[in-house]
Amino acid sequence: MIRKLAVALGLVVALCVAGVLYVQHTQPNWYVHVRYPLKYDATIRGYAKAYHLDPALLAAVIYEESRFQPRITSSAGAIGLMQLLPSTAEGIAQRTGGSHFKVPDDLVNPDLNVRYGSWYLEHLRQKYHGNTALALAAYNAGQSNVDEWLAQKQTPLIQFATTRDYVSDILRLQKLYRRAYAKQLGYE
Repeated sequence: MIRKLAVALGLVVALCVAGVLYVQHTQPNWYVHVRYPLKYDATIRGYAKAYHLDPALLAAVIYEESRFQPRITSSAGAIGLMQLLPSTAEGIAQRTGGSHFKVPDDLVNPDLNVRYGSWYLEHLRQKYHGNTALALAAYNAGQSNVDEWLAQKQTPLIQFATTRDYVSDILRLQKLYRRAYAKQLGYE
């Protein structure tokens, strides 16, 4: 009797493990919704359109940077949904006609943070001739590092492993957000 129960329990455990592995591998939409939430979708759609960006890319950057927590601050001092450094945000404010810029108040405002982050990401895409991977690398590691890597022409191009992982994660998340949140991000 105990042996039959042990075998049955083993089968149940094996089926559960197989089910979890299957869900993690296939990542159905319901799983993506649980694992990778989406907030501020109207703001994301609006600024994606204004700055000619893929809304799923913006959602992926926000998820990776802040997990959609508007008041978060990094150890490096980056603030808000898109984790902007105050000096970077102040420069964006000056370039885009902003005035009376206040740290941290302006950067914890989701609308303003996504506006500035979207502008900056598109600025980087333009600088790197539409290359989203390089723009993301510059967003993460800084423009001066990417410029140096391009000048050195080494392989791999992105010299920091953490930045390579960052770019890879964002591009993977972009696909998930586009598929799982098609309606919310304006693809349907």
